[in-house]
Amino acid sequence: MYNFDERIDRKNTNALKIDGFRDYIFHADDSMKFPYADDEFIHMWVADMEFATPDVVIEGIKKRLDKKILGYTRVFTDDFYESLLSWCQRRYGWSFAREELVTSNGIIPALFELVDYILKEDEKVLFLTPSYAYFKYAADSSNKESVCSDLKLENGYYTIDFKDLEDKARDSKTKLFIFCNPHNPTGRVWKEEELKKVANIIEENDLWVISDEIHCDILREGQKHIPLGKILGDYDKLVTCMAASKTFNIAGLMFSSIIIRNENLRKVWNKNHYNFDNPLSIAASQAAYEEGEDWLKEMSKYLDENFKFTKDYLEKNLPKVRINISEATYLAWADFGEYFDEDEAITMFFAYKAGVLLEAGNMFVKNSGSFVRLNLACPRSYLKEGIDRIIYAVKNKHKEKYYGE
Repeated sequence: MYNFDERIDRKNTNALKIDGFRDYIFHADDSMKFPYADDEFIHMWVADMEFATPDVVIEGIKKRLDKKILGYTRVFTDDFYESLLSWCQRRYGWSFAREELVTSNGIIPALFELVDYILKEDEKVLFLTPSYAYFKYAADSSNKESVCSDLKLENGYYTIDFKDLEDKARDSKTKLFIFCNPHNPTGRVWKEEELKKVANIIEENDLWVISDEIHCDILREGQKHIPLGKILGDYDKLVTCMAASKTFNIAGLMFSSIIIRNENLRKVWNKNHYNFDNPLSIAASQAAYEEGEDWLKEMSKYLDENFKFTKDYLEKNLPKVRINISEATYLAWADFGEYFDEDEAITMFFAYKAGVLLEAGNMFVKNSGSFVRLNLACPRSYLKEGIDRIIYAVKNKHKEKYYGE
């Protein structure tokens, strides 16, 4: 029914993934040269998919275009709220009040605003590492100190160091915890027992918490997402961030749901936030939540097979790579430490030697060493080509040759 094997040409669409990699990854301009032409790269970086956006979402946009006017827009009616609420009730058994829902042109902009609204000048932000880098950037932007609690890695499986987290939460200056649920980049789906321990630490230390749940819809078979808000009950200092952007490949529409329980924080948000939304973004997200579940189910099955293929293929050909199948997201997290020295620029190596663009551990704050994050949301033929190039480059690491020579 859905063709996830289709390879789509994204050239000349101003896609960050295709046209913006020099600036984003290497902080360089077009003068930066590689042994590969730009259209020869395999793009396994940044969290958007190489799968077509679902037809139901495209149709939702077309229906909105038929209204013929695209003027200033905000979410005034209850339609969008009801679509998201129904999605959360069906899939997660979780509800929230209409007045708690505000919107933002992305979770990243919301993080930057919320850190500034919540914290005083000398207060600190706590998060788990390795971390999505924008948690730190949000703190940096407001001149707030970051406090990192390293996840523990045992036999390829990440867990929270609850003693360390609790110790750091006790600091009287630590007032905000940014929590990634499920976790990016490790792909952990936090289980109920873990979430209860996290909730206890939050409540005992009276922390504000922002729960970034943008990856919650993309789960391996048998996994279950539990919103932190479901565990925290009526705890008031909670913000939950969700979006259809990762799930349905509409990140460029820049539309996210920010669910703010605290009335005073909502007042601050509504007073300061530039509160207009793209009318096509609202239509796309609503259509996704109302009609996109069948597509998501099939995409998830395809993605499960991509993870299995990647793990098996890497372990067979590069047996020193350590990789577990992520419990959530479409992002694999693999340790290449046995093949690289600590000071090697892994991202640059694969760009030059393999023509593969990926994000290495140095882009995830700390406690990420020689890991790489691989985006597996792509046709299997494209994935195989990328992994083949990675394998070839590592096996020929000390030879002056490139993949395909």
